[in-house]
Amino acid sequence: MTARIYCPTKNAMQSGMKNTRKWVLEYIAEKGKNLDPLMGWTGSSDMDGQISLKFSSKDDAVTYAKRNGIVYEVTEPKARKVRIKSYADVFAYRG
Repeated sequence: MTARIYCPTKNAMQSGMKNTRKWVLEYIAEKGKNLDPLMGWTGSSDMDGQISLKFSSKDDAVTYAKRNGIVYEVTEPKARKVRIKSYADVFAYRG
């Protein structure tokens, strides 16, 4: 059973950075999902895929994984490029 530790990115509908400061520990699914032929629902017999733990720092998540004997892999977040622009730059003439 392997876990993945990562810092989630913001979704497309989010302008701020509210839920991107936490670190998440999720188990990697060992089995694929199956499709119910009658109703079209997806299901899985792998219950560990439903577990998602949130931590305030990467070190807390790694410590938890080590303490409980969980094999883990850490995915570092990409650095965010901040482009400082002003409203006047939209109308600037660059001829």
